[in-house]
Amino acid sequence: MCGIVGYLGFLSDKTRSQIIDILMAGLARLEYRGYDSAGLAVLNAENENFDIYRQVGKVAALEALLKERDARHADSAVRTVASLGIAHTRWATHGVPSPINSHPQRSDPDAQFIVVHNGIITNYKDLKTLLEKKGFKFESDTDTECIAKLALYIYDQQLQSKCPVSLPSLAKAVIKELEGAFAILLISTHYPNEIIAARRGSPLLLGVKSDMKMKIDFVDVEFGHSDIFFMDSRAAAPSPVKPPSAGLRHTNSRTFLLEEDGVPQKIEFFFASDPSAVIEHTKKVIYLEDDDIAYVGHCGLHIHRIKREDGATTFRTIQTLEFELGEIMKGCYDHFMQKEIIEQPESVVNTMRGRVSFADKKVVLGGIKAYIPLIRRCRRIVFIACGTSFHSSLAVRGVFEELTEIPVSVELASDFLDRRCPIFRDDVCIFISQSGETADTILALRYCLECGALCVGVTNMVGSTICRETQCGVHINAGPEIGVASTKAYSSQVISLIMMALQLSEDRASLHERRKEIIDGLEAIPAQIKTVLKLEPGLKTLARTLLFNEKSLLIMGRGYQYATCLEGALKIKEVSYMHSEGILAGELKHGPLALIDENMPAILIMTRDSLYPKVQSALCQVTARKGRPVIICNTGDDEISDKYNTIRIPVTVDCLQGLLNIIPLQLLSYHLAVLHGVDVDCPRNLAKSVTVE
Repeated sequence: MCGIVGYLGFLSDKTRSQIIDILMAGLARLEYRGYDSAGLAVLNAENENFDIYRQVGKVAALEALLKERDARHADSAVRTVASLGIAHTRWATHGVPSPINSHPQRSDPDAQFIVVHNGIITNYKDLKTLLEKKGFKFESDTDTECIAKLALYIYDQQLQSKCPVSLPSLAKAVIKELEGAFAILLISTHYPNEIIAARRGSPLLLGVKSDMKMKIDFVDVEFGHSDIFFMDSRAAAPSPVKPPSAGLRHTNSRTFLLEEDGVPQKIEFFFASDPSAVIEHTKKVIYLEDDDIAYVGHCGLHIHRIKREDGATTFRTIQTLEFELGEIMKGCYDHFMQKEIIEQPESVVNTMRGRVSFADKKVVLGGIKAYIPLIRRCRRIVFIACGTSFHSSLAVRGVFEELTEIPVSVELASDFLDRRCPIFRDDVCIFISQSGETADTILALRYCLECGALCVGVTNMVGSTICRETQCGVHINAGPEIGVASTKAYSSQVISLIMMALQLSEDRASLHERRKEIIDGLEAIPAQIKTVLKLEPGLKTLARTLLFNEKSLLIMGRGYQYATCLEGALKIKEVSYMHSEGILAGELKHGPLALIDENMPAILIMTRDSLYPKVQSALCQVTARKGRPVIICNTGDDEISDKYNTIRIPVTVDCLQGLLNIIPLQLLSYHLAVLHGVDVDCPRNLAKSVTVE
């Protein structure tokens, strides 16, 4: 939800036009996060003030505004010490989508302070009331404007008291007053060539690019007051051509700006909500943690925290991104969703690579290996997730209970928090999130940590909040997923969780044959997914001829396939805007059967497992009421009459069958969305990463 991009280059030869291109390219990479307006701020030709451009709609609409105002042709002929700009895509929470409500938000008509912000400031009404009493006039309905005006208010107060204040200490004073979740970039005309990046609850990272070889792989965290961090950074700025004075303190952070001879070197910093926005510039990134305040200016990069918590790390590691730019490009596909559905044979192989020995029938997940004995002794396992991740948890609940013989519950994170569900020290809580930044899941994680439970993370993003805050975990290795509707991450989550159950049960001799059957099934899954993908032309025809003009759709199944029904219905809802509902077939007579008639399309999942006869009963109930079922069944199943529309799927182990059954539903949802002419990769009102409650 929302996207932040920022750029600060020291001794860079970037022109204003090139900086705008960097910001716009970053915004384009973040379009998948969901947004309704976009904007940017960049230094004007005189390098004294900032020009702000904001527009409702897609990034393309902002691009059109830039061309209309000839923004790129206002380059200064004079090269400066630093180049600076920030940009944002907004997902409306306070105030309707409009240029005035778009970010960046300014403190006053002179734009002395400018802010871009992800998240929600929960006490913004109190701050707004206070600032209005001080004479500030608000021009937008956003909570973000309070941040910029509060910064100006504190700056003016310090100026009146003749106490010069540095940008870092000013930012610290502002952030202490904010409540809620946020990621912020703050710049000011009073602090040229300086920027603040801060986060609490919303993701934010910093990329570093330098011509010189980095001598360190970490940055120290500074707690409390620091001579460098709280001095007036404007007075302390070294000359761009002369070595800094010997009195300046050298820290590990400072190595970014100085070589051994002490002469400042060219270096560029990139700020973003997501690594996809910086990958084309650098692979060296620092993931900021909650309550981090990063300052970049003439005296280097410094990361500060207002207070020191017990167990808090004293450094931030510089990490190397492990994916390539090509992985977040559409290539020859029309949409990212289509690309990601078709990538599933490869993504599931990547999930299993190096973890499953098909010859020895063994599974080893290194991320949880040391905790296996503790998990085996727990009294219950609690899966906590949202959306598609919740469905993947539901899909493996049965096999987890079967293999581990431990009670398993599956919780929606938001409901779990609302109920304050009792959690005990001998519970194991598993948190599933594609991004690792889902707000409700993170809050549930922190609640469980307070209760003393062992917390396990299952995510697709290395360095995410859930990765950092859980005691152990599994990376699903699905690769970048750009489309808002999750597809390949779902299949990789299911496989990761099944591998976890297999590893937990390896000490049970009575389950040897069952484990062997599942591992053999995993080996065959990639080829079987390729077989299912060959059905796409027929599914495209089915979407056009049978479902395109319908308003509702029911999807029914039992056992392992109930999760498939829920996930398939969610996909159809979110990308084609067609009402769809996943129904447990055993509950037909308890209400849903009233919906069945000749006008209600239904999909029944009738693949072969122990519950097959019961789903046959549901089919009889539907057809007796003139229903028009489409049946997902196994290849070679002669009990399904040719009079029905069928989608025939290869046979696999019961607990893995959902991995094959979900693919036709993903393809149907994709082609329905295309037929309806909607934005497949960015459905209305939705965001890829839900980083607010």
